[in-house]
Amino acid sequence: MRLAFLGTPDFAVASLAAIAEAGFEVACVYSQPPAPRGRGKKLSPSPVQAFAEARGLAVRTPVSMRAPEEIAAFQALGLDAAVVVAFGQILPLPVIEAPRLGVFNLHASLLPRWRGAAPIQRAIMAGDKLTGVAVMRLTEGLDEGPTLAVERLRIDALDTAGTLQDRLASTGARLMVDALPTIADGTAVETPQPDEGVTYAKKIRPRETRIDWTRSAARVDCRIRGLAPSPGAWFEAESERGPVRIKALLSRVEEGEGAAGEILDERLLIACGTGAVRLLAAQREGRGAQGLDDFVRGFRVTRIVG
Repeated sequence: MRLAFLGTPDFAVASLAAIAEAGFEVACVYSQPPAPRGRGKKLSPSPVQAFAEARGLAVRTPVSMRAPEEIAAFQALGLDAAVVVAFGQILPLPVIEAPRLGVFNLHASLLPRWRGAAPIQRAIMAGDKLTGVAVMRLTEGLDEGPTLAVERLRIDALDTAGTLQDRLASTGARLMVDALPTIADGTAVETPQPDEGVTYAKKIRPRETRIDWTRSAARVDCRIRGLAPSPGAWFEAESERGPVRIKALLSRVEEGEGAAGEILDERLLIACGTGAVRLLAAQREGRGAQGLDDFVRGFRVTRIVG
């Protein structure tokens, strides 16, 4: 099969690597243009672009796949199929129709639940106990195409968006590589998505990232883990060294009662609207992420603000 691969973040790298290692011909890799990254905000290639260039694969980084010259270039590749994994752009119909066999997307949810941009984060934030990955035929509708393969994964009590993403990326890469030969020989079974159970995973909004301690401990815990490691759920606090903004990166629900936002012990057990959560990893402004023992060593949070 002669393929194009369209993807951008770390999540997509596992699929590109598996496709290349399986011996499929990757005619071109598409990724979002270089963007400011790191503390210096220097323009840097996406993880997919960096991986592809390191392996000598042709790469294009269009600002928009809707540009006429990009559509023409894609059509000229003479593709059997294309694979999309978290590319970050909606593909126009001429691009979708260009490959002989179609365009196939790897989506990190149990469709039709959590269609859209942030399925991994939203699943944890909603308290879901089960998620998965699906290989689907790309259509013009948002993640509405029929599925060809699905695999379920349990969401564990200490999963963050980061740890769950890693597991889903690995599982999804294998699922896509297994599906491609069935697409090539016409034996793939395409199952329409049901009309019931549709939900949408909207992009994370900045106002969602501040922790509301008046919510239940279960909801606060899901919010913290669903937003970790990035963008990170945060709160403002007073410490012995003055005011500080803290990102909560891992938590666990524990027994405890108090006023919402009250610090119940010296190891960051914090009261919520009902119950309490213990922070297991956190990050102060200007510092790296730390586990609980390192975070509380020599640093004491005295009061949560707001």
